[in-house]
Amino acid sequence: MTLRGAGAHHDDYAMRQLITIYDTTLRDGTQGEGVSFSMEDKVRLASRLDALGIHYIEGGWPGSNPKDLRFFRRMQDVTLKHAKLAAFSMTRRAGGTAESDANMQALLDAGAPVATIVGKAWDFQVTHALSTTLDENLKMIADTIAFLRPRTEEVMFDAEHFFDGFRRNREYALATLRAAEAAGAHWLVLCDTNGGTLPRDLVAIVQAVKTAVKAPLGIHVHNDAECAVANSLAAVGEGVRQVQGTMNGYGERCGNANLVSIIPSLVLKMGLDCIPEPNLHELRDVSRFVSELANRKPWAAQPYVGDSAFAHKGGMHVSAVLKHPETYEHIEPAAVGNRRRVLVSELAGKSNILWKAREYGIDIDRDTPDSRRILDELKALEDQGFQFEGAEASFELLMERALGRHKPYFELDAYRVIVEEQSHAAEPVAEATVRVRVKGSLEHTAASGNGPVNALDHALRKALEEFYPNLRAMRLLDYKVRILDESKGTAAKTRVLITSGDGEETWGTVGVADNIIEASWQALVDSIEYKLRRDERARP
Repeated sequence: MTLRGAGAHHDDYAMRQLITIYDTTLRDGTQGEGVSFSMEDKVRLASRLDALGIHYIEGGWPGSNPKDLRFFRRMQDVTLKHAKLAAFSMTRRAGGTAESDANMQALLDAGAPVATIVGKAWDFQVTHALSTTLDENLKMIADTIAFLRPRTEEVMFDAEHFFDGFRRNREYALATLRAAEAAGAHWLVLCDTNGGTLPRDLVAIVQAVKTAVKAPLGIHVHNDAECAVANSLAAVGEGVRQVQGTMNGYGERCGNANLVSIIPSLVLKMGLDCIPEPNLHELRDVSRFVSELANRKPWAAQPYVGDSAFAHKGGMHVSAVLKHPETYEHIEPAAVGNRRRVLVSELAGKSNILWKAREYGIDIDRDTPDSRRILDELKALEDQGFQFEGAEASFELLMERALGRHKPYFELDAYRVIVEEQSHAAEPVAEATVRVRVKGSLEHTAASGNGPVNALDHALRKALEEFYPNLRAMRLLDYKVRILDESKGTAAKTRVLITSGDGEETWGTVGVADNIIEASWQALVDSIEYKLRRDERARP
């Protein structure tokens, strides 16, 4: 595969050692606002990350909550093929011993082969957060790692607030690393816990650390200055061999370094060994799997794997991509499991129309007036407020109508919607009446619903399902309303976007009108016609 964007120093990078990936989605990621995983979610995620080729999976802090301890016990029955499971904890408490520390006992009870210990590397944190002395903090680090060293396969030291600590008290920050190294830590992980370090400063500090310690270095950064990915890659460029982060960048405040961006950058841009390159094809699916279990909507503009990552809208861009994808794409979308998308809007040119037509199996020649007719219709509708970027099913039907190929499956005779408030204590009741002509028959139905649009949907389905039983599998999944000109108040035009699905596919439709019910009707009709048309074409 041809790699685009590989830097001039590719050969230099390729000579370096394997970059190991340490995933902390199951612990640090869950500290993000609104992110929570059940124990079984965490087991499924661990298995999926292992299949991706992640080297270390941090499962949680067994000393902090019962769920994490149960997770580690459950994982003792799960065989990981590639990854090592890591359990997280803090150093022993001030004034105590590692042997008698409850966190140490919970860490050993977890049975994970890797122990990751976080310790303070900033003198300000030691005196103000831990309320202990700088010397005692060094002993806490050394005692904890020395205690765990013979009792686990691998011990990592996360130097918390290292970069802030280095800027304030360079010698003390380095002393924490030396204490961990002397006690036998396998890895020294430099943490930008507050996430405010810029790449230039990070590089200078990493260079200084390399002259002070010999143990392998890792990097763990947060994204509060929007530099987490850049900082991680910059650290690797300086010889750091382990990168810590989370899937989709989940994490406290602004999140952690996003491994979904870091991994393909390491492999495709820097030419480094990381996860196996063929596994990159799974990256988009893994990203969305994590989003699903976290109950978070996937980030459309997420680099590499988002729906918009390889979406082209401007007609000139699309024309160029049709000739040579490299004109506006930095890698092949398929390399990370993504795909190229062409959007349609008022910015579209003939190339967009031809691309979408091919995608929908409609044969249009560039030199015929068909593509111009569709383009003119598209721009006229968008001038009225229609938007087809999230309503590609409506756009497919638009093309069919513009080409004179549209076959209506039913015709509206009339509809009426009534909303009645029967008492102040009860919710208003919505009822819709629909008259449609279907296959020569006039159907007159009524139905109630949770609001006028839901009632209208029920009444229309009721009229059609006897003739088209396959509509019973169709569901309305999402409904969005946008007021197009707020300055006109209640007289403003309304755009309605509807997402529908049938278990096999999801599709979007759009309607625009002065009346929200009419806009909803347009989108509902398109959603049903798209389903019927697609099913008819699929029949042998």
